[in-house]
Amino acid sequence: MLDPKGIISATQDHYLTLDVLVMLLIIVPTAAFIVWAMRHYRKDGGRGHYDSRWDHSNALEAVIWGIPILTVGVLSYYSVKAIYAVNPYHPTVITRAERAPAAPAPLDVDVISTDWQWVFVYPQQHIATVDRLEIPKGVPVRFRLTSATVVNDFYIPQLVGMIDVMPGMRVRQSLVASSTGTYEGFSADYSGAGFSWMDFKTRAVSSKAFSAWVAKVQAAPRHLSYATFDIVARPTINVHDRVVYFSQVQPGLFRHVVAETRAGKTYPTPMAMTENMTGYLRLQARRDAKNRD
Repeated sequence: MLDPKGIISATQDHYLTLDVLVMLLIIVPTAAFIVWAMRHYRKDGGRGHYDSRWDHSNALEAVIWGIPILTVGVLSYYSVKAIYAVNPYHPTVITRAERAPAAPAPLDVDVISTDWQWVFVYPQQHIATVDRLEIPKGVPVRFRLTSATVVNDFYIPQLVGMIDVMPGMRVRQSLVASSTGTYEGFSADYSGAGFSWMDFKTRAVSSKAFSAWVAKVQAAPRHLSYATFDIVARPTINVHDRVVYFSQVQPGLFRHVVAETRAGKTYPTPMAMTENMTGYLRLQARRDAKNRD
């Protein structure tokens, strides 16, 4: 959060810093005044005196009420600006980037959370990945997000703030990566046994490297139809950070997942994943080792 690498995260960090500084303008003088008052009016050796006739002070009332009112006003002003700047549906900082001269065309990515993986569909490129998000640096990325199971939180701290991903619903999010690199993304909402492994790598690369990566994924032998997604979405604990690539994604897959979820589609969790996690993970590790051999 304190090392932003994207336009949205940098904006959030900016307003967070402003909030902290405004609050420090109250906290630091107040703490100093408390220390001064304790020394000035202490019983032994203090220089303060007791005035039994003191009743009211307009100046003191103005300070006591004026400073909090002014502070709330300033914080409210910047809060409203921050809300509009990073609003997931219409972020003004992204809109300005899209309207800039020679701005690159936005990249659309559909995000589907399962138990306990992330499926990223690139409808323009007709490809999909599991637990890997690849984006070009400096290009606005527009997300549509939904869940095939329970509520999860989509969160990449260095690039964009968290947003709820809900079953049967579609939400939006946007980001622009300002630096190349690999950033950690994960679910920030507890969703069951495999939640601890529900993370993904986000790689921000140059436009040339992104085009090469797209061509590589488009040559993948696996295709992603809804029947295949039905298998991918079954409860899976990805303890070894395996990444899966798909080419030839079924058109309208995102909308179909939303419709099926609204119609009551579920993916029951096997008892082994809930009552005997240790045994399940050992079994999965043996299967992975056998597949590698």
